[in-house]
Amino acid sequence: MRFIVIDGLDGVGKDTHAQMIKEKYLENGQSVILRSHPEKDNYYGRKAKKALLGKGKINKIIASTYYAFDVIRSVHKYHGKADTVIFVRYLFGVAYLPLPLAKFLYKFFSIVLPTSDYMFFLDLEPEDALKRISEREDQEMFENLEDLFKVRKKVLSLSKGWKVINTSRSITEVQEDIDQYLP
Repeated sequence: MRFIVIDGLDGVGKDTHAQMIKEKYLENGQSVILRSHPEKDNYYGRKAKKALLGKGKINKIIASTYYAFDVIRSVHKYHGKADTVIFVRYLFGVAYLPLPLAKFLYKFFSIVLPTSDYMFFLDLEPEDALKRISEREDQEMFENLEDLFKVRKKVLSLSKGWKVINTSRSITEVQEDIDQYLP
C-alpha cells in the first residue's frame, strides 16, 4: 500500500495534483482512494467546512477540532484499503493554531497517525496563493494575506522530512517534480 499526502496553503494546487496522481495510478490498473479534507461525506467534514466559512475564534477552534476528527476518521476508514491512498490536507491543519500548540499537536499526530516517504508540501508565496483564492466564490476564514503568511511560516518550520515543492511554475512542471519521488 502506498500512502501519499499532499498538503499546502489554500490555492497552491493540492487537489489538482492529487487528482493527477490518482489518474496516474488508475491508468496503471491500481486501486486508488483520494480523500480531500475536510470531506463533505461525513458529519465532521461538514462541520469543519461550515466553521471555516464563519468568523471569529470560536469558529477557528471548531474548524480545527472537526478537521482533526475528519482526518482521523479517514485514516481509520480508508488507510490500507487500496493500492494507493492519497490524502489532501493532513497534518498541517495544526498550523492554523497558535505556534506552541501547533508544534505539540504536529508531533503528537505525526506519532499516532501514519506517515510515509511520499509527503508533499506544495509551497507558494502567500501573495500568489491569495490571487488564486480570490477567484473562488466562498472564502474561508484563513484565506487572507495575514493568515497565509503566518500559516506558511509555521508549516515551513514543521516540514522536516517533507518534500517541499514550489508551485509557482506550470502545473506540468510541478507534477514532474512530484512524480520524480513517486514509484
